[in-house]
Amino acid sequence: MLVLPTRLSLQIRSFNMSHTFSKTWTSSNNFTNGASHTITALRRWSCDDKQLPSIEQIKTIHIYDFDNTLFSSPLPNKQIWNGPTIGFLQNQDAFLNGGWWHDDKLLAATGEGIEQEEPKAWKGWWNEEIVELVELTMAQNDALCVLLTGRGESNFADIIKRMVKSKNLEFHMTCLKPAVGPNNQKFGSTMKFKQELLSDLVYTYKHADELRIYEDRPRHVKEFREYFHTFNQTLQLPDTPIPRKPITTEVIQVPEGATSLNPVTEVAEVQRMINSHNNAILDGTASPNLNPLQLTRHVLYTGYILSPPDTDKLIELVQSQHAPSNQIQYLANNVLICPRPAPQHLLDRVGGIGATVRFRLTGLASLENKLWAARVVPVPENTKIFTENTTPMVVLAVRRGAIPREASRIHTWEAVPSERRFEFDATVGEKVLLKVERERLPAEEGEEEQVRGGWERVGERERDRDRDRDNREREREKENRGFSRRENPRKHPRDEDFPPLGAPSAPATRHQREQPVPAFRGGEDNRKPSGGNASRGGGNFKGGRGGHGGGGQRGGNQGRGGRDQRRGGGGGGQGAGGRGRGRGGHPQYRSLDDVGDRSSGGHRQNGYADFDGANDRGDGGLYNAY
Repeated sequence: MLVLPTRLSLQIRSFNMSHTFSKTWTSSNNFTNGASHTITALRRWSCDDKQLPSIEQIKTIHIYDFDNTLFSSPLPNKQIWNGPTIGFLQNQDAFLNGGWWHDDKLLAATGEGIEQEEPKAWKGWWNEEIVELVELTMAQNDALCVLLTGRGESNFADIIKRMVKSKNLEFHMTCLKPAVGPNNQKFGSTMKFKQELLSDLVYTYKHADELRIYEDRPRHVKEFREYFHTFNQTLQLPDTPIPRKPITTEVIQVPEGATSLNPVTEVAEVQRMINSHNNAILDGTASPNLNPLQLTRHVLYTGYILSPPDTDKLIELVQSQHAPSNQIQYLANNVLICPRPAPQHLLDRVGGIGATVRFRLTGLASLENKLWAARVVPVPENTKIFTENTTPMVVLAVRRGAIPREASRIHTWEAVPSERRFEFDATVGEKVLLKVERERLPAEEGEEEQVRGGWERVGERERDRDRDRDNREREREKENRGFSRRENPRKHPRDEDFPPLGAPSAPATRHQREQPVPAFRGGEDNRKPSGGNASRGGGNFKGGRGGHGGGGQRGGNQGRGGRDQRRGGGGGGQGAGGRGRGRGGHPQYRSLDDVGDRSSGGHRQNGYADFDGANDRGDGGLYNAY
């Protein structure tokens, strides 16, 4: 409850202060006398043409927000989009049609679509606790029931009224943000719109002594509380512009929930928005400040990907060790192959995308109580695998601020008792994110192809260097020990030719909460799978930070820089004991530091991106990239 200051303490304020309050309040709502606050004037705020209760009848006012308060509106899926794209999609100025919260087709696509959902009243998409409160308000004779949302009136009035009607909910007023207010007001923000409407409500129903607002966004909750604190202070001033007794205000924060569209539908709807945006630019009907957009695909890492049930079993091992849950991100979703898209020669060595390997849990370890990992071995143990970590492992969880690649610092493992050891299958795949970016010019595309080809040549040079090094080692052995090269050939243990792990297979059966999603190339109406590219539009895109290796691993820590501000790193120094130096970042070769907010992506298998990898634990894959 809001604690109101006493009238006596407020009267002690100087005349200048009270004059400032009065002037500010009057100018902010453009009302200077009670004559403007009538039932007829108030009805102009509502999309419904309903007769409102009399002023004397209403003693309490209940305000219900729509999105993620009353209705679980879909949000951009963190398992599909990278962090910057999630913000970009919700930016009103990014798309010609206003983006996520201004395109009615996205709301209409909720669930199975409006044609399927309306007959069943969007079952499962409502916050049933808030629905019950609305029904109680409807039954209370002295309560005014108002639905208030910042969605645009012109685009959303029809669909929101249909949704509310399907649920048999009755509001005295259904208020959406108009382009212009009843008194020709212009609103700089959703909050300004809501505040002005609420002040009109409170002034009109002047006998109401209680106001309740149900809202999900913490920032809006805070602003409502501050607004009505000042509102009540103004009402108690001697020269208040509009006489009214203070109103007890309670702003109830509704827990935020996260729901998503069907992944295939979501990607298709975003592609539709991009196409509409680009067509307007081509037609010359868009602002010259807008850039054409495209949808691209970005691979965070390549690894042996675990199924959700096996991920859950591994996470239980961390929870059983009483790891603190606050600030912990649970992962347990892959055995790393490399922290970037694997070159083709490496994919060939591990059997290709879709190949399956069986692993057995053998040990557990914790690093400084901020990272937890499980040591694994292939089954049978002579199965040839590849991982850039010295020890094959699954990073189980990290505390915020830690990164999975720190697991390479673990040297001591606690053996797992035989009764707790279990085996699981993992499939070679890629962790994929989609991103919306500025469409690049053909010259930029050509430059990208040159860089990509350069990275393929990098792999060839690495193999040549490895061969030369092995030959030198064999020569030294021959001189120092007198052994024949043919009798005792020495090979670097990480450069043996790995036999195929089996023909690529279809993706393993997964939980079907979300469907596999093809990656679409922006600007095309046909939805053909496309590799896309991971660079940010405008030529100012990020690449990898150089080799990820270190002591005894391929690729040192020195980045060789790149062009167009690619983050290749300029002087990291040669990796101690590493086999050659790390190179400047190709745009698709990313380390953890290069990955936006590291939102989770999907796992590409057989050309499709499976966005079910995060298994609905809310981590969004924040720490999935190494």
